[in-house]
Amino acid sequence: MDRSVEMLIAYRRTTLKLLEGLSMDSLNAIPPGFNNNLIWNFGHVVVSQQSMCYLNAGLKPVIDETYFVKYRKGTKPEKPVDKAEFETLKNLSETALQQLDRDLENNLFSRFNPFGTSYGVEITNINDVLKILLFHEGLHLGYCMALKRAQGNRGNRSL
Repeated sequence: MDRSVEMLIAYRRTTLKLLEGLSMDSLNAIPPGFNNNLIWNFGHVVVSQQSMCYLNAGLKPVIDETYFVKYRKGTKPEKPVDKAEFETLKNLSETALQQLDRDLENNLFSRFNPFGTSYGVEITNINDVLKILLFHEGLHLGYCMALKRAQGNRGNRSL
């Protein structure tokens, strides 16, 4: 398995561990001073990986396109997410990365449309994407930690 994909899977598992045991109300809560919630941050990293990798390579995403409307950059939660959708996102979070690994092995990302990030970094190929995804996953894991703490939830002290 590609080392970057292994690391992305580890980030996703760490985020899921952080969210473990929280009620749907806590997962959907938007604390004062925040624009989004725990579920949105989790769905956003799933969608961002698909967008940066597949859409920029002119490929069909692995996940249903309806998730892009809810979780892409610039969106915010419009209504609470139910348990079924959260379970689907949890399943997609790892299966989409496993598919990414297979698609990397099969060199599906040889064509790529360069794009700039909001951090001023130009992304020109799939290897650049893998690097920025690691940063992005860590950033949103940090947001999840802050959102959880803002709600007074302090479980999973190891994170």
